[in-house]
Amino acid sequence: MKIERSYPKCIISAKGADWVSAGHPWVYEGEVVRLEGDCPNGGLVDVISGKGRYLGTGFLSEHSKIRVRILSRNANDSFDAAFWKRRIQYAWNYRKTVMDGQTDCCRLIFGEADGFPGLTVDRFSDLLVAQTLSVGIERIKDLLFPLLAEVLQEDGQSIRGLYERNDLAIRELEGLEQGKGWYPLPGLPIPDSPLTEICENGITYQVDVENGQKTGFFLDQKFNRLAVARLAKGRRVLDCFTHTGSFALNAAKGGAEYVEGWDISAAAVEMAKANAKRNGLDHIADFQQHDVFDRLTELAERAHKPFDFIILDPPAFTKSRKTADAAERGYREINYLAMKLLPRGGYLATASCSHFMPNERFQQMLRTAARQANVQLRQIEVRQQGPDHPILWNVPETDYLKFYLFQIV
Repeated sequence: MKIERSYPKCIISAKGADWVSAGHPWVYEGEVVRLEGDCPNGGLVDVISGKGRYLGTGFLSEHSKIRVRILSRNANDSFDAAFWKRRIQYAWNYRKTVMDGQTDCCRLIFGEADGFPGLTVDRFSDLLVAQTLSVGIERIKDLLFPLLAEVLQEDGQSIRGLYERNDLAIRELEGLEQGKGWYPLPGLPIPDSPLTEICENGITYQVDVENGQKTGFFLDQKFNRLAVARLAKGRRVLDCFTHTGSFALNAAKGGAEYVEGWDISAAAVEMAKANAKRNGLDHIADFQQHDVFDRLTELAERAHKPFDFIILDPPAFTKSRKTADAAERGYREINYLAMKLLPRGGYLATASCSHFMPNERFQQMLRTAARQANVQLRQIEVRQQGPDHPILWNVPETDYLKFYLFQIV
């Protein structure tokens, strides 16, 4: 029996129907057979198989290769304010359950993994930061953003404002302009500063939601930093690509003898120094401006081994499959150099935050680097992103962060 619906229809191919039926929420441009009915860009359409079977309802994007982003497979859903508030409440309740009490700085909305295709929302104390990467979410943000604040405020959370960080080129794939600025939340004045202070793992940081990388601070490594801290006691630690100094400061707080952090950005180094001073750890942690590749190579050539714990947390070396080979070479080089620099019995933490560097390929790269460095890797722990960045097994794109802890033997 066919369901009578009021939404326009997007009829898709048999291949597309199999893909969607398997659980993936994206309908690609090439799988669209035809559109029936008048649907504005960013509006809702029902996705229908060639045999007339209802597969879900989602946002249409006229410009993106992802032509429809499915947000519900329940034909009884009505997409009103009550629907979206329930979904926000569900996401917030989940964070309160899994984040070990650290909900004052966490990812509140993680796109498709929370049923908000193309939306990211991070919380930094009393400020929210949103990135809108789909035209469908852009169309309804005036409904969603006040509801976000409302759900948190009803739970006794203090929210001062919401900042939009839409300064990303990927928006152009959806036909959206880039930009950033304060979003006017009902009943709240526009904040006079984009700066706020967060506390993560007992360490405080100043976060600049306007000018910091991404949304202001990288939240996905929260519990991986604790894993590093547990191994750091009494060790000489090097934190490569230190950015705000977060791994370095967790190591220092964990009892490291000495910590050095490197970053190519002078602004990042100054921010890391300020964070060390803010936490009374500047007598342990020193931050320096270096090109990590060049500096590691220099130390390796001198056969000098001043560190017995090295942390590699580079930015994503690839954001597409086209550059994955070059990215693998970059990962292999820094891991090889780190392995060469570590003494037997030393420790290595190494990560990749690129979805386009799948875990199997990352593991093979590590094996190759270890063989070239003539060392063996004793695996201590394998970790991923924090649970506030939930992984949907039917959506591989939500699984992106690899994090390994090894001892060099």
